[in-house]
Formats: sequence, structure tokens, C-alpha cells
Amino acid sequence: MCGIVGYIGKEQAAPILLDGLDKLEYRGYDSAGIAVFDGETIQLAKARGRLKVLREMTHGGEMLPGTCGIGHTRWATHGIPSDTNAHPHFNGTESIAVVHNGIIENYLKIKKQLQEKGYEFVSETDTEVVAHLLDYYYKGNPLEAITRMMHRVEGSYALGIMFKEHPGKLYAVRKDSPLIVGRAQGGSLIASDVPAVLKYTRNVYFIQNEEIVCLEEDRLNFFNVDSDPIEKEPVTIQWDVSAAEKAGYEHFMLKEIYEQPKAVLDTLNPRIRDGKIEIEELGMTDEEIRSIRKIFIVACGSAYHTGVTAKYVFEGLARIPVEVDLASEFRYRNPILDEETMLIVVSQSGETADTLAALREAKMRGVRTLGIVNVVGSSIAREADNVMYTWAGPEIAVATTKAYSTQLIAEYLLAMKFAQVRGTVSQEEIDEMICDLKELPVHISMLLDHKEKLQRFANRYVAAKDIFFIGRGIDYAISLEGSLKLKEISYIHSEAYAAGELKHGTISLIEEGTLVAAVLTQEDLYKKMLSNVVEVKTRGAFLLAVTNAGNTEVEKAADYVIYIPKTNKYFTNSLAVIPLQLFGYYVALGKGCDVDKPRNLAKSVTVE
Repeated sequence: MCGIVGYIGKEQAAPILLDGLDKLEYRGYDSAGIAVFDGETIQLAKARGRLKVLREMTHGGEMLPGTCGIGHTRWATHGIPSDTNAHPHFNGTESIAVVHNGIIENYLKIKKQLQEKGYEFVSETDTEVVAHLLDYYYKGNPLEAITRMMHRVEGSYALGIMFKEHPGKLYAVRKDSPLIVGRAQGGSLIASDVPAVLKYTRNVYFIQNEEIVCLEEDRLNFFNVDSDPIEKEPVTIQWDVSAAEKAGYEHFMLKEIYEQPKAVLDTLNPRIRDGKIEIEELGMTDEEIRSIRKIFIVACGSAYHTGVTAKYVFEGLARIPVEVDLASEFRYRNPILDEETMLIVVSQSGETADTLAALREAKMRGVRTLGIVNVVGSSIAREADNVMYTWAGPEIAVATTKAYSTQLIAEYLLAMKFAQVRGTVSQEEIDEMICDLKELPVHISMLLDHKEKLQRFANRYVAAKDIFFIGRGIDYAISLEGSLKLKEISYIHSEAYAAGELKHGTISLIEEGTLVAAVLTQEDLYKKMLSNVVEVKTRGAFLLAVTNAGNTEVEKAADYVIYIPKTNKYFTNSLAVIPLQLFGYYVALGKGCDVDKPRNLAKSVTVE
């Protein structure tokens, strides 16, 4: 959620820090700050609001000279958004500066103990506890102070730390919150995500839990929590900085919507060979696949919505019972897990805190785990038994589009593989589905070619107060995502309902002029859905329908119809979601909302 950057080297640090923070804006934040050591003092600048406020305050970093520094964009957890609560934070003598992602769970207890020893606190944050605790343990050896602090605090953290008495060194620490380091020409960097360093290096080291790194201008030294030196190997990031730029699009979100055909193709191609589904990274023999009796799909937000679709696909094709859980609820309900269970966790970043916690809970119980993630080297990718990458490339906009679409593809392929091995579908059916999958990128491109028509329709609803999405089966899963896309970027109240539940209370909310988006892609449910459409229509609703080409019957009840190309009934989500993404985008654009960085939201939710 928050963003961390750090630099030590030959160049002026402040401009590099500001540039890195700019690349992390998509993570969501309410304030920003940088601290730079100028050879005599650690100078600090921080401000509430967007990064441009800090950039203007420091004249692009020129007011903070020095070649070693740390920076941060904050998403408030402890204490309101303010200049005081913004990072970095100092100890009392301003000789130690700290930036922090995560939550220190026992900070109140430590704060009280430190206050009793005479330490004074100026902010409401849990992070300031770290700065003062480091001061308490510091006796001239930074590594010793850091390790003692790590043994004391509980919770999650990624830390960037500067010690005034050690000007040639910068320290970074990680526990349950993502952190990378890299070597560039003439310097070393830390960051909470890859885009912040891509301009300077594509070779990075992923810091593991309870590891420490000491960065110097020309070297990196790694240690464990006991201060023992350890060796690490770098990972080469395959996509370059241009992949994280707008490339002429007005917003990252629109660019990423248009990148979906390629992202889908890139996720499909490595897994379909000679007309067969090959998922080598699954790491399971046919016998092991046949031994699975139940699957849990655990995720958050849009990734959870792909899981709702995947439930229908897995159960329909492979005939395996599937439970779909919100990760934030999964580990607290004491789920029944055994050796015949498989857990699939889905996350764009691979760092989602609740999803990662669910993965660890399952592994503790000896359950086979598979991660579906987009970020190579992420925590879920490293900790799951096996990992299936979605190859969407960098996704910068907070509201996911192409990552969602590639997660669907991964889940389709998995369900088909399980069905093939278990003999629940014929090879002829598999062949037909593979043909349909290969056509999806072309169909998505066709839908994107009609964006202007959808934009005109969306402009009619920029002042809407309530919008409802309805569907049955897979169409309900599509409705969930369509509703989320709209509400998270346009701030319009939007809800998705299983259409069969309308009579159980929801229909009372429909009044004259209310927009209802009905999704009808499941042919065996057309008649049921048409009845629901008529129900809301007779109560004054304006009907937007998304349905398959040829289903002209819906025009009798709907006011506006979007047709999607025909495909296999299990794959309709991949097409129906496209106009709903565009609808949400253009409504938000018409309202003048910050499409890429919606208020209060973060791209990577790394705290509970």
C-alpha cells in the first residue's frame, strides 16, 4: 500500500527519490516525504496530499542536497493524514530516520515503555516507535540495533533506515511486507515495488522475511535476523520501464484495458502446445490431480471475483467441489482442510496480506498450494508449493483490468487440465474449448473497437446515485466485477446481486430511472433472467443488458443492449467484463475522478 524508496551513491538522492515515489503513486497514498543526508544533518521534507506538493516544496529535490536518502508515500493506518504523521520519522536527536510499510501490532505497549524511559513522541503513528526503539538499542552498531529491534516488534514491516553516524550506508529490513534492492551504475537502491527502480536497474534482489541488507554505493551485504551474513542471487525483471509508462493513453487504466488482448494471449500461449494443455508449473502428476477431492480458491477483491467464476468452471468441467473464500475471512473460520484438499490463492501483486496469510495457514496444515500471481519473485510466488504466472505485465492503475482477465485465463486452463486428466470431458470438447480460448484476444479487440458508443452511453450516468448489476451463475460473477469497477473509480454507489434474490429485498431499491445492468450470457438461464429484467423494468428501471450475439429477445425489455461475440459458456466472463470496464472508466472520466488513483484505495493491500 505505502511506497518506499531509498538511494545511496554518486548522484543527488532527492530527485531519484521523487522519481521513484512517482512510479509508486499507483499504490495509493495520502502524504509523502523524503529525508536526505547532506554530510552534516539529515534534512527532512514531507507534506500531506499528492506527490506534486512535495515536489514543489523541494523544488524538485534541489533544496535537499546529498547522495543518501529515503522516501515514502503513506496510506494512513495509525493517525490521520497530516504533515506530522507523514514519513520519514526521526528519533529524538534526528540522527536516525525511518520509513515503514506495514503495521507494528504491539506499538502501544512499546510506546508506553519508551515514554516511561523519557522518550517523547510527536506523531500518532506506529512507525515512530521503530525510530525511538532503534535509538534505545543503538550503541554505535546499526546492525545490532536493527536485529534487537526486530526481536522486539510484532507485526509486518518493510523498513528503510538511515543512521547519521554511518553516512556511507543505508539499511533495509523486511518482514511480511514487500521490499526489493538493486545495484545500479554508481549506486544502490531500495524500493517496495519494481517500477521504482526500473529506470536504473532491472537486476533486483527480493528481500525475504527477517532479512536485513546494508547498502553502500558499490556493494550490498545481506544478513539474517541473527546478524549472520547470507548470500542472495539477483532476479532479472523482463519488462522494462516503457511497460510502466502511459504510451500516449490518457490514463494507465485505459492503456491496460487495451493491453488485455495481448495479456490474454501471453498467458495462453505457453500453456497450449500442439493442441494440448501443458501447465508444467502446476507440478502435479496425473495421479496427484485425480487424488484431489476439494479445491479452495482464496483471494480478495477482483481476484475473488475470478474465483467465483472459476467455481462454476471447475465444478462444471472437472466435477470437483470448490469453495471460494474471501482471504480476510478464510483463516478465521477454521476451515476443514486435509491431504485431499488443494488451495489456490489468487493475487495480482503476490503480496496481498490476507491472501498471503491464508496461504501460510494452509501450508501449516500440510495442504497443497498453488499461487496464481502476476509478479515474479513476490511473496506468494516464493511461498506457494507451485506458482502459475499470469504474464499480464506491470499493472499500474489501482483498478485492475488486465490482471483480472489473465487470472480468468489461468483458472480456465487449470479447470480444463483437471477435467482432461480426470476424464470428465472428452478430448473433442477440450479441442473445441482450446479453439474458443484462442479466439478470445480477437473478440476482446472487437469489443474495444466500439468504445465510443459506450462512452456516449456512460456520459448519461455521471450523476447517478445508485446503479445495480444483476446476473445468474457466471453472470453473477461478472456482475460482481462490473459493480466493483464502477464504484471504486467513480464513487457511485453500486451493488451486484444474484438476480434470483431480487424479490428478497433488493427490488425495493428500484425506482424510476434507476440504472440496472443485467448480464445474460448463460443460454440456459436466458428465460429466468428475462423475467428478472421485466421485474425491474416494470418498477421504473432503465435497463442496460450485456448478452451474447443473437439473443435479440432481450431487446424487448432492455433499453440499451451490448452484444458480445459467442464463445464457450464458461468463458463469457472474459468478454462481458470488457464493456463493463469501459463503462466504469467513462463514467469516472465524465465525473472528473482520478481514474488511476481513486481515493482511499491502494493497488497492493499489504496490511490486514
